[in-house]
Amino acid sequence: MDEALAAAAAAGRRAAEWIRSLPGAPTSGPVAWLATELLEAIEIATTSLDPEDCDCMDLDGVMVDGTGGVDEETRSTLAAVPCAAQDAPWLTPDQQIRLIAVASLVTGAARLLAEDPGTAITTGELSRMWALMEHAIA
Repeated sequence: MDEALAAAAAAGRRAAEWIRSLPGAPTSGPVAWLATELLEAIEIATTSLDPEDCDCMDLDGVMVDGTGGVDEETRSTLAAVPCAAQDAPWLTPDQQIRLIAVASLVTGAARLLAEDPGTAITTGELSRMWALMEHAIA
């Protein structure tokens, strides 16, 4: 499990570096956060993944959705990317779709860990997500 989480953190660092290498965003504007807050959200999410934060029953027998270790603010930032990317004219359409892919894969990895952490790690599903992300940022 530690190896899978270390791979997640490494993939997140590489994705953040890729975002840093993109053409600069204007210093202000409605989606300028794509160049700053997004890379921070990716790094936070990939370093805070936690298989223990999975779907479970509370003491009253009510199902509680796990978060895979990713806090609400980070999940919200990642979820906004598909709606915001097309409003980033400093990026090419190819760069925009790659940003969407990265944010979606990070979000999906957290959800995968929340739903079935053991399977996600032991069957290689999580590592395949990082391979897809590597392709998106290449």
